[in-house]
Amino acid sequence: MRFFRYYWPVYLWAFLILLLTGLPGQYFPKVPTIWDLLEPDKIVHVIIFVIFTVLMIYGLVHEKNCPAWILITVSIGTGILFGGITELLQAYVFVWRQASVYDFIADSIGSLAGYLFWKLFLIKHWDKY
Repeated sequence: MRFFRYYWPVYLWAFLILLLTGLPGQYFPKVPTIWDLLEPDKIVHVIIFVIFTVLMIYGLVHEKNCPAWILITVSIGTGILFGGITELLQAYVFVWRQASVYDFIADSIGSLAGYLFWKLFLIKHWDKY
């Protein structure tokens, strides 16, 4: 039960991400070049994966004996993996959506930024680290 107590926010957020990535996207902007990573759509991807990673860290911080290297690896790695899974789902399951490598890049940047956000601003508020 302790596991669920600290991880339910990240599970709920992951479910919300899957729900949103499965919605029809014909009105979402397409990304023709790498410079368009600054489009509002990509900023949203970064923000939702910052939140995802911070919620993952919240759960990991409350694990007994979770070394810092595991916290870093699992939180960032899970975010990047989940971003890849959402893009694969958009390519092969949610056929009304279009997968994008730029979305995956934005998701990965969001995961890295989430860890940095925690390290710079939240670490002092969570007692373990």
